[in-house]
Amino acid sequence: MKTIAPHDRPREKLERVGAAGLGDNELLAIVLGHGDTRAGALELANAVLAALGGLHGLARATTDDLRGITGIGRARAAQLVAAVEAGRRTLVRPRRDRTQILCAVDAAQLLVPQFGALPVEHFGLLLLDTKHRVTRTTLLSVGTLDASIVHPREVFRAATAAGAAALVLFHNHPSGDPAPSADDVALTRRMIRAGDLMGITVLDHIIVAENRYASLRERGDLAEDRGPITDNR
Repeated sequence: MKTIAPHDRPREKLERVGAAGLGDNELLAIVLGHGDTRAGALELANAVLAALGGLHGLARATTDDLRGITGIGRARAAQLVAAVEAGRRTLVRPRRDRTQILCAVDAAQLLVPQFGALPVEHFGLLLLDTKHRVTRTTLLSVGTLDASIVHPREVFRAATAAGAAALVLFHNHPSGDPAPSADDVALTRRMIRAGDLMGITVLDHIIVAENRYASLRERGDLAEDRGPITDNR
């Protein structure tokens, strides 16, 4: 930091121009707070971003990934992961808002910020009431980089316990490509058939990856088209 004019140091610059006027490296330098004997905070921030491929990479990084970067120890790794998670949570609507799922975009807006950048596959449910308002988000499986195993009994046990009238399946693709696989389509059709027997409607299956999503309902991948999700505004 000694080579940077005082008014251009990240903290001083933030006070002068606001957070929106700072670069990714400057924001990260403020989170880091200070450097070490080998590099200042800004140089360390540059090293982190270079090692991870920018902020998108940082959003997916684990503490072990971060500790592999020179200058990042256990405390700083935890600090960065916590800062990313705090930012991610601000993008998720509070539960008191009772988000109503009227179309795939509504579900994606809820799911992408929370699950889109995760480095392993997570499979879960949006559980809905009779007006298709979200009552609960439930994770059923945390898998490997390319697979998670879910059985209808786990899905409908969770839905029945919550008194759900309908649900949306979701999972993330760590690859960054939200396109559904043949297995994804087959699983969804299986869940729809089970839901018909249980009296709980499976509305859609949303796959999120980074800042994108795919809806199996929108794509026409499902055997039976139920039409619009709801008209209960």
